[in-house]
Amino acid sequence: MFGTFEEARHYVEANGVQMIDLKFTDFGGRWHHLTIPQSQFTPALMKAGVGFDGSAVGLKSVKAGDIVLVPDLSTGLADPFWDTPTLSFVCITLEADTKVVFSDDPRNIARRAEEHLVESGIADRSQWGPEFEFYVFDSVAYENEMNRAGYSVESGEAAWRSGTGGHGHYIPLHGGYHAIPPKDTLYNLRAEMSLHLQAMGVPVKYHHHEVGGPGQCEIETPLMGLLEAGDTTMIVKYVTKMVAHRHGQTTTFMPKPLYGEAGSGMHFHQHLFKGGQNVFYDPAGYGLLSQTALHYIGGLLLHGPALLAFTNPSTNSYRRLVPGFEAPVNAFFSIGNRSAAVRIPRYATQPDQVRIEFRPPDATCNVYLALAAQLLAGLDGIRRRIDPTEAGFGSTDADIFSWTDEQRAAIRPLPTSLKESLDALAADHDFLLVGGVFSEDLIERWAAFKMDEEYYQVRNRPHPYEMELYFDV
Repeated sequence: MFGTFEEARHYVEANGVQMIDLKFTDFGGRWHHLTIPQSQFTPALMKAGVGFDGSAVGLKSVKAGDIVLVPDLSTGLADPFWDTPTLSFVCITLEADTKVVFSDDPRNIARRAEEHLVESGIADRSQWGPEFEFYVFDSVAYENEMNRAGYSVESGEAAWRSGTGGHGHYIPLHGGYHAIPPKDTLYNLRAEMSLHLQAMGVPVKYHHHEVGGPGQCEIETPLMGLLEAGDTTMIVKYVTKMVAHRHGQTTTFMPKPLYGEAGSGMHFHQHLFKGGQNVFYDPAGYGLLSQTALHYIGGLLLHGPALLAFTNPSTNSYRRLVPGFEAPVNAFFSIGNRSAAVRIPRYATQPDQVRIEFRPPDATCNVYLALAAQLLAGLDGIRRRIDPTEAGFGSTDADIFSWTDEQRAAIRPLPTSLKESLDALAADHDFLLVGGVFSEDLIERWAAFKMDEEYYQVRNRPHPYEMELYFDV
C-alpha cells in the first residue's frame, strides 16, 4: 500500500488513524499482533522496531529470544474490525541486537525463496494461487479431559437437521457444490467477506458453496507473487473468521472437521515467468506444458513425501487424504484429474495462464514455509531434469478409484500420516537447503515440534470411537 514512510504517515494523519497494528506469524503459521498508538509511528520505529519475545511463539530459543518487528510498509491496510481507526501492517522480523533480518522467520524464508529463484536464472518471478476452502458452522464445542473427550458442531444447512423440522431446504451429504439459496444460507456472509477483502486490497475471483453440505465454502483469488500469496492467505483467514464471528458463527480451515464429508484443502496453482514470458508454456507440450514445467512437476512429486511435512503438517491433514473424496492420495500428474497430486487445469489455455496445481496441501500449513518448500522442490526438479514419466509419476488421465487394487499398486502413494511425512523429510531435505533458504536447524526444530506437540499428543490419547469398539472386551 505504501512505498515510503512519508506516504504511510500522511495516510495516518489524513484518515484519523489512532492505532498501528503490527502482525507477525508464529512458527506453526498462526498470526499474532501487538498494537502501538499512532504517536509511536515515527521514522525511529522503522530503524529500531518494536521488541518482543520470539521464544514465546516458537521462533527462537528462550536463552536468546529477543526479536524486533518492523512494519513492511507495502502491506499496510485499514483493519475494518476495530472500533478505533487502525492501520495494520505485516511485519519483517529482525535480530534485536544487530538489526539484520532474522533468518528463520517463516516470512523471511519465503522472501529468501523468491530471491533464490532470481539467482537461479531459471525464472525471475513465480505466480501462486491458493484456493481457500473452509467450513462455517453455527456453533462448535469440544473437550479433552482425562475422563471425557469429544466435539460437536452445528450447521443450519446440514441434512442432519432435517428431522427437527424447519425450512426443509437442507443440503445432502456431498451435495453442496455450487448450491443455490435457500439451500446456500451463507451467500451474504461470503459476500461480506469478499467485500472486506477487496477493500483491503485482496482481489476476489469468485466465491461459492463447496461440496460439503454443512457449510463448506470457497473463496478464490487471482494468482500473485509468492510473498504476496503468503500474506493474502493470512488476510483471508483473518477476514473470514472475523466476519463469521461478527454474525455469531465460526469459521474453520481444518482439513477434516466432519467424518464422512468433504475435507478442505488449500490447492496451490503455480507457474514461473522470465522476462514476462510464462516458462511453463509450450503449445506443443502435454497439457500445453513446457519441458521445464514437466521437470518442475518431477521435483514436486519426487520430493512429495517430504514436502507434505510442510504442506500437510497436522494429524488432521491425513484424515482428509483418504481415497474417495477427490483427495490426492497418490503421487502422479494428470490433465484435469482431481485425484492427481499435480493437476493441469484444462481451462487455463492462454500462454500466460498455463500452469499446474499442487493439490495435497491444506491450511494447517505455515503458508510461508509451504510456498518456499514447493518452489524449492520444483526448482530441484528443473536443475536435475527429472522427467516425471520416467520417474514413474504418470501421466494418468483416468479415475484411479475405479481401478483394481493391482492397478493402483503401480502408483506411488503419498504419506498416510504426519509421522510418515516427517520421516520422509528427515531422509530427503537437501533440496530445501539450496541457496540457504531453509536451515538444517529449522527443519530439525519443525520435525521435533510436530512430533512432540502434535503427533504424540494425538497418538497417546484414547479416541472416542475406541470406546464403542473396545469397551466391552
